Amino acid sequence: MEEFTAYGQAVLEFVNRVFDLCSMYRAKVFASIVAPDAPRPSGDFLRKDYAYLFERFFYYLEDTPADEMGIVVFDELEKAQCRILIDQMERYFMQTAHGKARSARIVPEPFFVHSDLTTAVQLADIVAYSLNWGLRLNRMIKPTRDEIVPFGQRAFDLRYIGQRPNETDGKTWPVYGITYIEDLRPKAERDSI
Repeated sequence: MEEFTAYGQAVLEFVNRVFDLCSMYRAKVFASIVAPDAPRPSGDFLRKDYAYLFERFFYYLEDTPADEMGIVVFDELEKAQCRILIDQMERYFMQTAHGKARSARIVPEPFFVHSDLTTAVQLADIVAYSLNWGLRLNRMIKPTRDEIVPFGQRAFDLRYIGQRPNETDGKTWPVYGITYIEDLRPKAERDSI
């Protein structure tokens, strides 16, 4: 039993150190937290959670020097799922106005890696787990795990926060790198019901 306790304490200390390093190097977190029962789109196009991430990632890149480009890295899925996602991203970046504009700063084709072999994806896994079990935003009602709440807050504190001008009145409005999404369908599909 003492060995399990020691292991658990070491894991907690490791995760604390990971968040210390992320903070020290000013890492930014982007996340779409999706409700477990969120309605899914019926079409074969990019889901709302991905579109949201690309939008906020693009805003972040706009805050960096003009020659900076962003790459999208995913944990490898089954090949058929990877192909579907690649096709959806291609349509988004090549056939939509927002996607075309954002492809100026985001490489429109993702990289797929194995998380067990890629440190940066393992870091993303730690952040995702911490947000999933240790953070609740408005309208999120599922319980947290008490021991993960401090990590959820640390991940939340790393979120991207930017500002964008409102096109109608010129005032600036905040944009955040983390959001909660209750419905993955596009507006047209939601409105047709």
